Amino acid sequence: MRKRIPVAELRLRKKMTMKNNNWSVLFNGIIKENPVFVLLLGMCPTLGTTSSAMNGMSMGLATTFVLTCTNMVISGLKKLIPDSIRIPAYVVMIATFVTPLQMFIEAFLPELYKSLGLFIPLIVVNCIVLGRAEAFAGKNKLIPSGLDGFGIGLGFTLALTLLGAMREFLGTGRIFDFGIMPEEYGALVFVLAPGAFIALGFLIAAINKIRKSI
Repeated sequence: MRKRIPVAELRLRKKMTMKNNNWSVLFNGIIKENPVFVLLLGMCPTLGTTSSAMNGMSMGLATTFVLTCTNMVISGLKKLIPDSIRIPAYVVMIATFVTPLQMFIEAFLPELYKSLGLFIPLIVVNCIVLGRAEAFAGKNKLIPSGLDGFGIGLGFTLALTLLGAMREFLGTGRIFDFGIMPEEYGALVFVLAPGAFIALGFLIAAINKIRKSI
């Protein structure tokens, strides 16, 4: 005769499983499904805003905010959105968060706004944000969707910060505007567009090597 498991224990097991799944969703976007190093998404802001570590980190954090908020809103409203207008509705929701974010940065961080320029409003059509809305938020519950957006955003921020720091160091001898080596030892090419491709290629190779060894 099978031993019956108490209801309280079943609930506890279910809660632990959900907790583990939530942690898995959160960390998934940082390494396993990193949007830049693994999925190769969002290449425009990745290559265009990473001339310095600060610019890269700022762009990543802005995208993280939009990802987290839109994922949660889309998850909460997914049953109310007709399938025929799903994508336009997602774009409108993303723009709802990007617009006040852009106004905030322009008002309180004008120097950063000048550096990032057009890339802030272009978050609206960033394939990472729209992709997570379609692939995850539109099919999952509120909390996992928020964690997915936050995790993917953290992975994006990490990638842009690493790339920006590498380019800034190799190009100017600085990281976050802190001098590491004399500026005359830097190679200007890494601050320019060709250096972005070179640095990104080396970082992708390094990350893939690390992922395979884990």
